[in-house]
Amino acid sequence: MHHTLGRPRVDDAPAIHELIAAYDTAVIGAPDVTLDDVADELAEPGFDLGQDGWLARDAGGRLTAWAWAHRIGDGDLVNVQVIVRPGAEEADELAAELWRLVIARARELGAERGHDHVTVDLDVHRSDEAKQTQAKELGFEPGTSFHRMRIDHSGSVDAPVPPDGVTLHTGESEQVRREAHGVQQAGFAEHFGFVPVDYDSWYARRQAQSVNDWSQLTLARADGRPAGVVIGNNQFLPDEDCGYVAVLAVLPEFRGRGIGRFLLRHAFASDAARGRRGTILHVDSNNTTPALGLYESAGMHPVLVIDVWRRRL
Repeated sequence: MHHTLGRPRVDDAPAIHELIAAYDTAVIGAPDVTLDDVADELAEPGFDLGQDGWLARDAGGRLTAWAWAHRIGDGDLVNVQVIVRPGAEEADELAAELWRLVIARARELGAERGHDHVTVDLDVHRSDEAKQTQAKELGFEPGTSFHRMRIDHSGSVDAPVPPDGVTLHTGESEQVRREAHGVQQAGFAEHFGFVPVDYDSWYARRQAQSVNDWSQLTLARADGRPAGVVIGNNQFLPDEDCGYVAVLAVLPEFRGRGIGRFLLRHAFASDAARGRRGTILHVDSNNTTPALGLYESAGMHPVLVIDVWRRRL
């Protein structure tokens, strides 16, 4: 091959961002990541630049591919990705070599934690038919689909009235953060791809993200007990001028009381008050709760679909 493989460094973020933007533009018509997104990925706690990532460059030194394997918590789940520049010379051969390296590293990450098998997840844009075909050829099978939902705010949005007995608390205090972590872990326990994460790891990951803002974490207590949480961040602020609901969870015992809908509308009102054009979130189409219907009934509409392909090693 006329490509040289190497390991990523933190200062490779601009080149990686340009590569991903070129790929996104080819498959969905516009870039879908920011430079900060890429920098956050490279600085992610638990991601080993010297072992978990690869860069490929052509003879002129231009970045032609970016690949990685990243473990989730201490479970058997590893997220993987291989992105090759559209039109790159020997693209198929390059992709095959990187997939060999990525899958081998996924096996190692599982073995290092004592697992006798590894679950590997790959995100693919629904519109990228070539990569969908490649996933099948690599032995991946359809896992689930995430719909990106959006609502636009044309001005101020009235703050919703809390359900009876519900109080709100923001995430600047450790006590609130710990309760929020507990709600998220229990609320998502039955969801696709969930891996339990202890509080210290959960906190460290968010603290390391440039888009994190603890004031956008809102815990709902019902009759004084933790019941639900919405966690927003600034992921879609630079490119979409939108707020992002990264997490919306309600404990099973408190469902059916309107807390989830209230927290969603609270996020809308908060984003509008910050002057943001809209609010974005992702919903699993196989969610164990009827989340997609909730978001659509609240005025959100789908703008993008990402399929998750899964392979067991």
